Amino acid sequence: MQMLLIHSDYIEYETKKKTKMAEEIGDDMKAGRLEEALTAFIAVEKCDEANPDGVVAAAVSQIKNTLEQVKADKVMVYPYAHLSSSLSTPDVGISVLKGIEAALLAEKIIVKRAPFGWYKSFKISCKGHPLSELSKHISVDDESADGCCCGSVKPSASASSVSSSSSASAASMPATKATAALKANACGANVQLSEDGDVLSEALKSESVAKSYFKILGTDGQFYEPAEFDLSKYPNLKKFVNYEISKNRAVNSAPPHVELMKRLELADYEPGSDSGNMRFYPKGRLMKSLLEMYVVDRTVVDFGAMEVETPIMYDMNHPTLKKYLDRFPARQYSIESDKRQLFLRFAACFGQFLMNHDMTISYRNMPLKMVELTRYSFRKEQRGELVGLRRLRAFTMPDMHTLCRGMPDAVDQFLSQYEFCIDILDNVGIKVSDFEIAIRFTKDFYNENKSLIETMVKKVNKPVLIEMWDTRFFYFVLKFEFNYVDSLEKASALSTVQIDVENAERYDITYTDSDGELKRPTILHCSPSGAIERCIYALLEKAAMVSAAGKVPTLPTWLSPTQVRVIPVTEKNLAAADAIAGKIKYRVDVDDRELTLGKKIREAGTEWIPYTVVIGDKEAETGNLTVTIRSKSEPEKPFKMEMTVDALNEMIKAETENKPFRALPLPKYLSKRAKFAS
Repeated sequence: MQMLLIHSDYIEYETKKKTKMAEEIGDDMKAGRLEEALTAFIAVEKCDEANPDGVVAAAVSQIKNTLEQVKADKVMVYPYAHLSSSLSTPDVGISVLKGIEAALLAEKIIVKRAPFGWYKSFKISCKGHPLSELSKHISVDDESADGCCCGSVKPSASASSVSSSSSASAASMPATKATAALKANACGANVQLSEDGDVLSEALKSESVAKSYFKILGTDGQFYEPAEFDLSKYPNLKKFVNYEISKNRAVNSAPPHVELMKRLELADYEPGSDSGNMRFYPKGRLMKSLLEMYVVDRTVVDFGAMEVETPIMYDMNHPTLKKYLDRFPARQYSIESDKRQLFLRFAACFGQFLMNHDMTISYRNMPLKMVELTRYSFRKEQRGELVGLRRLRAFTMPDMHTLCRGMPDAVDQFLSQYEFCIDILDNVGIKVSDFEIAIRFTKDFYNENKSLIETMVKKVNKPVLIEMWDTRFFYFVLKFEFNYVDSLEKASALSTVQIDVENAERYDITYTDSDGELKRPTILHCSPSGAIERCIYALLEKAAMVSAAGKVPTLPTWLSPTQVRVIPVTEKNLAAADAIAGKIKYRVDVDDRELTLGKKIREAGTEWIPYTVVIGDKEAETGNLTVTIRSKSEPEKPFKMEMTVDALNEMIKAETENKPFRALPLPKYLSKRAKFAS
């Protein structure tokens, strides 16, 4: 049985038309209204046919418990077929609904039941407090429920009124975005919908109520209460601790990177799409592409992962995926196609695990690593949390999974991948001093692996935030995150690794061990950099903080869209400037516009060009260049250095060695460029 419980100011309905399965009713049931009531929308399912009396008893117990919690004494029992795609026969459905009604009446509870099998219109006003909307999956046999019962759902009726007119189904349907999704619920996944109609997993709901303990783990190996640890020496950690403990994710103003991403013509909001889906201009696309290439190439070449590609959408009714949906703390997009309910992936786990299931794997292949660059992953983040490149609904993420021969090998790999992630971010331009570390684990795992946790702290030589759970709520027993804390004191996770102890069994992934026996691996989830867009966010926020401290902001030279700008003093120097630009081996452009020299130089500064070369008569004649080096400059004090073209090439080579390279993403001559941002 699927049941949606709404504590309502009022609920009223009116019958419109009978269906073939309609029960016979008198005039007293053709319309009804209850005020200050608990409305129980109910779908009786096939699996309930095995023990209808048991389901009635379980449902009544749940309703009574909820009545006590919300302090109500009236119940509207409302048949609602849209909660499930696996409905019982009409006879069983009517019998169960009448049984619930009778049992509640016997408890001296005021009850009204809406008729079964009638087209009805209804209006409901939800109270909007934390317990006003509850979804329940009632089953007296959970194992059988996995085969036929659908997940429960939660509509977006919070603190509002919802109206509905008659529909072409056996139960009425509120005309709201969330209720449209009620019809398309995810079978077996115990899926809820948030206020925006996004899918909420059981793991996400568990996360909000999970009992956990926050501690500071110092470099001395000791745990401290956050309130007792001297955080004055670690102001960034203090901001991160406050952010984590408060769980206030909403953003009230735009962080600096939003203005920067627009002014630098990297990215902007896309008003023609869903919130949290961005447009990237040529410069931003170049930065994304270089970061993508770097992280994936390092993961494949240096870390031994095999690159794969998997679909971006999956069937919610797939027997394995519907269970995994419930274990991942993310909100999903759902879509309907060919009468099938699909969801857009929020990571590469599904595709890679399904691939692992079909593979023949030997212990000799272990640890087995596969990586995919997910362009895109989709998470229906809450609207108040969406801002710039910090938190998106569609993002690009390198996602690696490692199959290990048991927990000891997984622990070794975990530490190796921890160090790998530090190195990846360091080369991106985000140092250990730029981020804060959270390590999260179950108490049992910690007691068995204390030395691993202590080693992780020693590697970074600074205190970290610890979150420990008494009980495992999710599929992992250990994870870390590198979190960037921006100027608004909001934290965003970059790199992460998790030890997964559930999904090998869920996906029936096995390998043949040295003794010839089939065994299940332990799985590591790793994103070496986190979302690519979030790396750009962190670089821009870091640059904004540098600027606020009275220094010159920069981007890493290998990521700068233009690495060298050549500026002719006058039009007669353009040919010489063009010739010199032709000898520079990196991304070089030429400012051939009819502007003053001063304005051209200032614009090169506002675009954060790493190297600016001005070509006048002297430079044209001698071939020696006067180069302004941004990374060595101070505000109003440009650092200039004389060098040859060869010396400039060598300087840039030293800064960009072992990094990917792509050509200039825009016309070489600035006069040929259109502006993307006003």
